[in-house]
Amino acid sequence: MRAEATQAKPAIVLVHGAWADASSWNPVMSRLQNAGYTVYAPPNPLRGVQSDAQTIADFVNTIPGPVVLVGHSYGGFVITNAATLSHNVKALVYDDAYIPAKGETVSQLNSAQPGSCVTAAPSTFLNLVPYPGGPKGDVDAYLKYAPNGSYQGFEGCFANGVPPAQARLLAAGQRPLAVSATSEPSGAPASKTIPSWAIVGTADNVIPPAELLFMANRAGSHVVKVPAGHLSLLTRPGTVADTIIAAARAVG
Repeated sequence: MRAEATQAKPAIVLVHGAWADASSWNPVMSRLQNAGYTVYAPPNPLRGVQSDAQTIADFVNTIPGPVVLVGHSYGGFVITNAATLSHNVKALVYDDAYIPAKGETVSQLNSAQPGSCVTAAPSTFLNLVPYPGGPKGDVDAYLKYAPNGSYQGFEGCFANGVPPAQARLLAAGQRPLAVSATSEPSGAPASKTIPSWAIVGTADNVIPPAELLFMANRAGSHVVKVPAGHLSLLTRPGTVADTIIAAARAVG
């Protein structure tokens, strides 16, 4: 009976966002695995909304049975679009993530409400690095570590609430987002037809909490507020895991 119950549970696919990698999900992933779920955390290429979504959809389509698709930050754009390309996604979970409507972009949503730490002049908070094979003029964007004017630095902007030693490691190992991805419009939102949950960090400095709530309410998501910054998957992994499990149980 125990083996049958485990097989009946949806698989969970975790999609990281910009300036992070799949290891950022480790505290959440271990809790999900201990609860008996099969969990995957494939790499998100961070090259463009549609190409990233296709990459994740292709991965999801190899998984037999139902899937709960989870995205953090920019990963919200990816899962919103990937779920429309996958037949087996039964629930979406947004963790401090964008929940875009059709045609919206990352840049547009960042500036929709005041308070985002990533809307200053790019040279203020980004290191821009060319990469081979991309569109002409495109560059990779890395977050600067040190504060600069209104930019609070990596710790204050992206990793508030994370211990400083851990924040330094995250900054050193961050994966960049192609700048062109921030202006690529989202497609039709899967959240219109697939039930969704939204974890809202009430101290998020990247996506203002007011914008997180607006997007979640617009999508009709089940909202879970957590006293955390942008990286609640690291600072409040129990709440994040519990929300994902609630979504899995609701559709499983």
